[in-house]
Amino acid sequence: MPPFTKALYLWRKMSKFLNSTAFIDAFDVPGRLLLDARSPKEYNHAHIPGAINLPLLNDENREKVGITYKKEGREAAVIKGFELVGPQFADMIRQVKTLGDGKELLIYCWRGGMRSGILSWLLGMSGFTVRLLDGGYKSYRNMVLNSLLEQRKIIILGGKTGSGKSELLNHLHNKGEQILDLEKLAEHKGSSFGALGQSAQPSNEHFENLLFNDLRKLNIEKPLWIENESRSIGSVKIPDSLFNQMRDAFVVEIDVPIDIRKKRILHEYGDFPVEQLKKCTERLEKRLGGLRLQLCLSALEEGRMDEWLDYLLEYYDETYAYGMSLRDKLKRTSLELNHSESFADFAEKLKDNKPQIVLNNTV
Repeated sequence: MPPFTKALYLWRKMSKFLNSTAFIDAFDVPGRLLLDARSPKEYNHAHIPGAINLPLLNDENREKVGITYKKEGREAAVIKGFELVGPQFADMIRQVKTLGDGKELLIYCWRGGMRSGILSWLLGMSGFTVRLLDGGYKSYRNMVLNSLLEQRKIIILGGKTGSGKSELLNHLHNKGEQILDLEKLAEHKGSSFGALGQSAQPSNEHFENLLFNDLRKLNIEKPLWIENESRSIGSVKIPDSLFNQMRDAFVVEIDVPIDIRKKRILHEYGDFPVEQLKKCTERLEKRLGGLRLQLCLSALEEGRMDEWLDYLLEYYDETYAYGMSLRDKLKRTSLELNHSESFADFAEKLKDNKPQIVLNNTV
């Protein structure tokens, strides 16, 4: 064993490792910095929410070390790695001091091996207190997937397109209710138009990490409000275990007058360029049918936004009605929003009705 490899091995033996639960809990404590030692490509695909990428090897160098490992073995790969990253050590130390001088560091790589070990040695020698994730990101992912299997007391907030379900979720949260905002985490509002005005969607793996990050902060024994969603939200998919619970959960439908729904939709999407709205509308061709699509596009091009929306809502309302028809009728109730009622007041009504919902149904 080369001398430095032996020294690193001894350093790791003296290092403080935390299991996945303790590691994530430690990040909740103020004054700690979470560092991901993996390559930018790995980090950008998915990472622990809140982590900052400090790659020991960039994508190109990681590939070179991998080739060396396959051709010449582990020791040659370690030497190659130090040859590539050694000159960058001083910059790494300066970068971490800028990010969080005096903060305790939490570091992980893919399996809690060489990359996090080297970074831990480097920063530990520079005066930082360092904790490592035992088993690395791989063990964290196992924890995420197991957590998503847990049974929760879900109440589904249903309602037709434009009913303001996301806004109601926020009002419920402000009134002390537990919510899970799937569309916010997915960076998509669910419909063909859902990507407009949003950031790029996360990978499916990172979406699961974001879900776990929100769910772990909630009380599993208390009801959890979730907006009614299809299995997929844009390009990401709700985990099967959670989606199956959502499909079996009790639904509170909000009945909002059509004029309020239309006003909300036009306020949200009406200012986007016509060309963007046309592309979103054209994606519905198979569902709308040729004639209805042409009527939609003509109304849109001629600025007849109310008419364009009428055609779209005809389709979306039909789709919603079909989806609701597949649910257990004994697990549904409806509350009507009147014209004089604010969404904040309506959220209070939802909250007041919740105890009876939970009592009478298997939430």
